[in-house]
Amino acid sequence: MIKVSVMYPNTPGARFDHDYYRDRHMPLVQRKMGEACRSYTVDKGLAGGAPGAQAAYVAMCHIFCDSVESFQAGFAPHVQEIMADIPNYTDLQPQIQISEVVVG
Repeated sequence: MIKVSVMYPNTPGARFDHDYYRDRHMPLVQRKMGEACRSYTVDKGLAGGAPGAQAAYVAMCHIFCDSVESFQAGFAPHVQEIMADIPNYTDLQPQIQISEVVVG
């Protein structure tokens, strides 16, 4: 199992609509990816590790897939539509990491 993490840096003055991201964008991703997206989670950054520190990311999602290949097969045909939706909820550039899930 792999996890695709999409993270949005907590940048002062940046715009991020959490409701749109949770209620519209991520369901769009799941619909388009179909069975390739086994599940996903959405996180809203609250704080950093030290008292009073800001969260490093304003939001993240984690998409769980069987393999890198299944993610690519599910995502690639819809990449333009999915990426075109980003300006509807943020002006940030996402950072992406693909990880192997070793404990679930």
